[in-house]
Amino acid sequence: MPLLADGRPRRERGIRFAGHPDQLKTLERYRKGESDLVFRGGKWYLIATVEVPDAEMNTDPADFLGVDMGIVNIATASDGDNYEGAGLRRYRQRMAKVRSELQVKATKSAKKKLKARARREARAVKDVNHRISKQLVAQAERTGRGIGMEDLAGIRDRVRLPAAQRGELNAWSFYQLQAFIRYKARRAGVPVVVVDAANTSRRCPRCGHTAKANRPIRDDFACRRCGLAGAADQVAAVNVRDRARMTWAVVNQPIVADTPRPAADTSDKPRIFRPE
Repeated sequence: MPLLADGRPRRERGIRFAGHPDQLKTLERYRKGESDLVFRGGKWYLIATVEVPDAEMNTDPADFLGVDMGIVNIATASDGDNYEGAGLRRYRQRMAKVRSELQVKATKSAKKKLKARARREARAVKDVNHRISKQLVAQAERTGRGIGMEDLAGIRDRVRLPAAQRGELNAWSFYQLQAFIRYKARRAGVPVVVVDAANTSRRCPRCGHTAKANRPIRDDFACRRCGLAGAADQVAAVNVRDRARMTWAVVNQPIVADTPRPAADTSDKPRIFRPE
């Protein structure tokens, strides 16, 4: 790359570059400001900033698509679609083994490889989350629905797992997946509602009975009251959908005017109540 006498990179114009057709169209329409040319991993990358306007929000969704997120199954939709994470888990386990071997060596070359593998693993996780979020948002947009997600803030502090599973919990990239869903949903005009995650996998969506015994093992749900049975992750997604419905109805209910009879010789006006 051409440099100035003091070693700083020189500004260049008219540099030719290639990319995915969709990315090139987006860059042509929404490019904002300058771009940076970066040399990384033996390749040159053009880092460009774009400002894509949000679509008009769907203020009257036909329903909601509930999404349950987990470690084994990355995401499960209330429609029954399951985005398994088995392949990603195996990849991360293999990378963890290689990482431990390199850490034992502790050489300069080993440290360099550790950094490169960490970047590679982060890219793999990011790619999976991008694909899942794109499919979920497209499904909601196509059917005129919103998306319901769990509030998982602080989940790592609340959940107690065996030592063997703590590493997977710490590596769980739910925050990134939810962030991708949020921004893709804004671009598509799909409303997103975040609901309480408590007992979503222990509550029966048919009768409302909530108990730890309803989930005898991780994968299965069986209500002890009405007998409803199914995959625990899908039951949780249905509960998330139902909570999103209720939350949306409460937040978007019409303004209610209370018109009490004014007291004698007063000019009291009707009071307006809006839900919090």
